[in-house]
Amino acid sequence: MGSQLLTFRNSTIGYFRFGNGPKAVICFHGFGEDATTFEFLGKKAGHEFTFYAIDLPFHGQTNWAEGLVFTHTDLLQIIEEILYQNNPLPKTQPLSAAQAGPKLSLIGFSLGGRIALSIYQAIPEQIDKLVLLAPDGLKVNFWYWFATQTWLGNQFFAFTMRNPGWFFGFLKLLNKIKLVNASIFKFVNHYIGKKDIRLLLYQRWTTLRKLKPDLSLIKSLIVKHKTPVRIVYGRHDRIILSSVGEKFRKGIEEHSTLTIIESGHQVLHEKHVNEIIERLKS
Repeated sequence: MGSQLLTFRNSTIGYFRFGNGPKAVICFHGFGEDATTFEFLGKKAGHEFTFYAIDLPFHGQTNWAEGLVFTHTDLLQIIEEILYQNNPLPKTQPLSAAQAGPKLSLIGFSLGGRIALSIYQAIPEQIDKLVLLAPDGLKVNFWYWFATQTWLGNQFFAFTMRNPGWFFGFLKLLNKIKLVNASIFKFVNHYIGKKDIRLLLYQRWTTLRKLKPDLSLIKSLIVKHKTPVRIVYGRHDRIILSSVGEKFRKGIEEHSTLTIIESGHQVLHEKHVNEIIERLKS
């Protein structure tokens, strides 16, 4: 089964179902990507797992019409409706209720890692396994925090997306004096180089600002529920460094593993399918 749509309030949520296996896996894609990036997992392991990959607001086929805010409560309701739409469940047992509903595994790549962590924080009792691929969310980025969590920063962010000239110049200077590496320079330049892409950047960052995992709480929940956590990084990734994951693992080593594979940031790729599926199974 491929592309599907779900009506949620005034919005339309796009998602894909890959595979028909007995174990449900909820998948969250990276920034600027969409749910189709998980298709290769279904081809490889669709007999063991059913992968539900959701287009986040302002991504893919999702038409988000609830304003520039998206919470873990919204996402829990969406996941519940997707599961019900595909495997009818008792409506009297909301996904957010402890010990209710099916056990799930979560996979999050980059931005999707932050989303997966937020969902785990909300329903740890129902998560079988947490697989994080080059995840965002394990470290607080000052500029992201300033741009999305403060009124002044968000106003400044909006101004810069409308008038990016000064920022381009500043970024080039930082790159020239080696304070910003070439990979990050290229990455940022791609996402602010065109007006429509800058608008999407503002909408996406601002809308997803409420999904901010509490790492201390999450680590305590991992220990309490003995949740297996599998973290995968690319050896040549210059966007999200594995050292962040090593720091996060302190105190939860018994329940977590960290694997470094031969990749750049794009860990979520068909050529790495065996490594990803192995983490999901282990």
